[in-house]
Amino acid sequence: MRIAIIGQAAFGGAVVEALAKDERNEIVAIFAPPTRGEREDPIVAAAKSLSLPLFQFASLKSPEAIEKFEALAPDLGVLAFVTQIVPMAILGYPGKGAIQYHPSLLPLHRGPSSINWPIVMGETETGLSIFWPDEGLDTGPLLLQKTVEIGPDDTLGTIYFQNLFPMGVDAMVESVDLVRKGSAPKIVQDESQATYEGWFKAAEATIDWEKPGAEVYNLIRGSDPQPGANSTLSGQKISFYDTLFTSGESTENFGTVTSIGERIDIAVAGGTISVGRLRGAAGKVSAGDFAEAAGLKIGDRFGS
Repeated sequence: MRIAIIGQAAFGGAVVEALAKDERNEIVAIFAPPTRGEREDPIVAAAKSLSLPLFQFASLKSPEAIEKFEALAPDLGVLAFVTQIVPMAILGYPGKGAIQYHPSLLPLHRGPSSINWPIVMGETETGLSIFWPDEGLDTGPLLLQKTVEIGPDDTLGTIYFQNLFPMGVDAMVESVDLVRKGSAPKIVQDESQATYEGWFKAAEATIDWEKPGAEVYNLIRGSDPQPGANSTLSGQKISFYDTLFTSGESTENFGTVTSIGERIDIAVAGGTISVGRLRGAAGKVSAGDFAEAAGLKIGDRFGS
């Protein structure tokens, strides 16, 4: 089966390598965004190491990109971590269609930051979907889904790198096999269950210390490592990582430092948040190093 892969980043590179291992897959091309700066994108590196045809168009909507895609005559399009807009002229061209990876249980959490939001919202499970993309945003029929439990101390990093990344690569391989066999389903998404969230950026990750401690903790772990839940200390922006939450009562004002050692403890409504690493003027450092560099004292208050 002739396959054209569109994607980028480590996930895209891993999908290329996984599909290339099966001799039944003839990868006719890799489409990736143009290289910016000196660092080579992992999917570009994978294409070069496997001597696969590589095309880097600034826009896949350009006539040149569409013409090149059609000239390759792929049977299937595989979209692996795609941020470029892919037009229907490309999605609808392969005889067997196109399939795409999305890191949520569609139709829940459509949108670009679908890993952050379930954690921030305190949900206990998420997952991944392989679907047939159409004109909408993450709205096409479902091919398969895999569920992932969100543990009480999971972060964006653990959910993605330990679960959604490796499971997603395997799910892509499984989906391609189903397409090859002619047994890949197309299950229409239930629009009555659909949710959408936009980008989760630094503004969305700003901590409100007056909120319940469990909500503050969910925000921090749903932002770890990116974009980093943030607050201020003496007017300077500070981000928090490697945190733990302990429930209990506190008589301190919320956001107040109650203990300094290898970790920094902060009072929140309904308990204490213990922080292992922080990012400030000196970059991301251990709690102890941050406290020393910032001259942090017990009784200081974040959000000031």
